[in-house]
This record gives sequence, structure tokens and C-alpha cells, in this order.
Amino acid sequence: MNLTNNTILITGGGSGIGLAIAKALSPDNTIIIVGRTKEKLEAAAKDLHNVHTIQADITNEKDIDRLVEEMKINFGGLNILINNAGSAYVYNVAKDGDAYSKAVTEFTTNYFAPIRLSEKFLPLLKQQSEAAIVNVSSIVAFVPGVYLPTYSDSKAALHSHTQSLRYELAKDTQVKVFELMPPLVNTDFSVEIGGRENGIPASDVANDLVKALQEDIYEIRVGNTGVLYDNFFAAAEGAFATFNKN
Repeated sequence: MNLTNNTILITGGGSGIGLAIAKALSPDNTIIIVGRTKEKLEAAAKDLHNVHTIQADITNEKDIDRLVEEMKINFGGLNILINNAGSAYVYNVAKDGDAYSKAVTEFTTNYFAPIRLSEKFLPLLKQQSEAAIVNVSSIVAFVPGVYLPTYSDSKAALHSHTQSLRYELAKDTQVKVFELMPPLVNTDFSVEIGGRENGIPASDVANDLVKALQEDIYEIRVGNTGVLYDNFFAAAEGAFATFNKN
């Protein structure tokens, strides 16, 4: 798809992968980054061209409704929605307890929020001659990380939903549906699971997304995700053991 003169909204755009995507796309597009913390968003956008900020909690329906109205009034619509914001707990599902409440928090941000955002913004996206939804899942959508049990569950659910949404929207709309599947990335989000030491740069993920959008590659398996994906479908048990080896 064309990547110039678009209006692009990125949730969780104040840091990490979201900010890297904003940087990669901002020279030729209008970018709106969304997050809960106003100061963090403003600091992220300070030195970037064509980047605007909107403070909003994507787990709050009233905030989402306000976000849709702001996009209509202040930006005249939307071409690309990037559902990037995420929530994760690192814990042992058998020992640490409280899995239910952790799962509710993770699913609310990682699964239910993208569904609601996509649904609320679809009327605007359908008005464009070309439009897209990008859902950011993860390598753990295919092979769960035992240290991220319910986060992995939420990303697997998002992967499944993305496939269904892509299939249905392809029938009678111009809205394309992409899924970005990063491996471990060096961001503040991943510090607790070794992202500083073993993660790839967020800029690599952003660059792969840009290329995939331009070439209409709908499942974007960044770095080791592609290798693990192939191994998973060849031998799921072996892939699980390899991914979770100590």
C-alpha cells in the first residue's frame, strides 16, 4: 500500500516499538501517538516531524469514543490504525497465583482493546480509498513463553482474531489487515525478560513493518519469529521445548 500522506494512529506510541514505528513513518505521513501519560507522549513527539499526541486510555470505552471524535474533527479521518499498546506480567502460572486477574488485565489491553478500537474506527477507515489495521501480536502467539503465560494467551487470541478480521474485510472493503509479530525486542517493556541483553532493536521491527506495508505482506514475522513459526508447524512440541529451554 502507499505510505505517503496517510493519517496514522499508533496506540502505545510513546515508547518502544510504537515510537520506533512513529519515527519510521513520520517523514511522509501524519502520525498520532496515543498513550495514558501526557508527559511521556509529549517527550516522545518533541523532536519528531508530523507527530501529534492524544492522551487516552484504550481500555476505557469513553476514551476511545473521544479518540474517534478527535480524529474526525482534528485530523479529518484515519488511514491506518496500529494496535500496538500492550500489557504483560512475568510470573509462574503454577506457583505465583493470581493468574485470573493478571489475565483479565492482559486480555483487556492486548485483545479486547484492539477489537474495540478496530470496530470503532472501521467507519472512518472504510471512507478511505486505501486503509489498514495493524495488530501487533508476538512470537508467543505461536509458541507460548512459560514466563509470560497469560500474555501469550492474549497474543494467541489476537492472532486468531486478526485472521478472521482480514478474511471478512477482504470480501467487500478496501481495509487491509496486517499482523506484526516481533520476537524479543530491546525495549523498556521487555527488561524483565532479558530484552536489554537479547532483544533486537525496535527500529528493526519498525523497518520490517514499513516494508511489509509497502509490499502487502499481511503476516510480518520479524527476525526469529519466522524461524520459530516454521518449526512450530513442523513440530510443535520441539518448538515449545526449544523456545522455553533454560
